[in-house]
Amino acid sequence: MRLSELSGKEIVDLQRAERLGVLGHADLEINEQDGKVLALIIPTAKWSGLKRNQQDIRISWDQIKKVGKDMIIFDLER
Repeated sequence: MRLSELSGKEIVDLQRAERLGVLGHADLEINEQDGKVLALIIPTAKWSGLKRNQQDIRISWDQIKKVGKDMIIFDLER
């Protein structure tokens, strides 16, 4: 699968049935030696009063259950 095919897919947590974002807003962690994807890094920004808290979620490639036509489903419990 090409990176361009992953772009624009919704990222969904299987356990919480929650949408975390769209892959265009995420980063990929790639092994420099063989070019394989190691993880998705998804930025999550939450507002607390007037302050913005930035926290990233790292989803290891082996936690991804399914890459479908419109979404990527993962399980963080794994």
